[in-house]
Amino acid sequence: MKEIKDMTTQELEQMLQERKKKEKAELAKQKKIYEDKRNVTVNNAVSAAIELNQALQNFKKVVHQDMEEQAGFLSEYGLIRANSKGGFTITNSDNNMRVTRRRDTEPVWDERSSKAIELIKDFLGDAIKKRDTKMYEILMSFLQRNEKGELEYSRVMDLYTHEDKFDDPRWKEGLRLMKESFSNHLKGYGYEFKIKGEDGKWQSVLLNFSSL
Repeated sequence: MKEIKDMTTQELEQMLQERKKKEKAELAKQKKIYEDKRNVTVNNAVSAAIELNQALQNFKKVVHQDMEEQAGFLSEYGLIRANSKGGFTITNSDNNMRVTRRRDTEPVWDERSSKAIELIKDFLGDAIKKRDTKMYEILMSFLQRNEKGELEYSRVMDLYTHEDKFDDPRWKEGLRLMKESFSNHLKGYGYEFKIKGEDGKWQSVLLNFSSL
């Protein structure tokens, strides 16, 4: 084989083309190996996740049916609080396993909240902004909506704590409408499972993948 210094330009170009062809083939081979491994990883993980999701759905359905029946027994025997809205906790006789049914709700404000916010913002911008910029910014922050475009329950509750600070009709009417527009909708029931550890403390049985 000739040394590079002895090759013609045509021979050098041919050698370069052959090298590029080999490099391209090697890259294609490595790409296929990577993509095959990636596909196996994704397919296995998602398939297993689908099975677990279905198993959890079936499990929740069974638990919900059992806890609905248990709620009936509790009500019949007078063991459930009169002010309970569906949530309760039961513990086995050995006092080492516990199930809690949690009532999950979602705060909702209807169309009256738009008028309420308009009145409150009008008042704050007209009467508070120039007089007390810090207070203005604090109160306005309570009316900020989240990424879903919804009011935040905790922020609105903070707004109510300032109700007696001002007597302006716009402020009073805005807060009144805000309260009237509010309702708490039942999203469903969540469940918590606990076991008692060797230290005598209750420990959660985690079913949330990211919490494990």
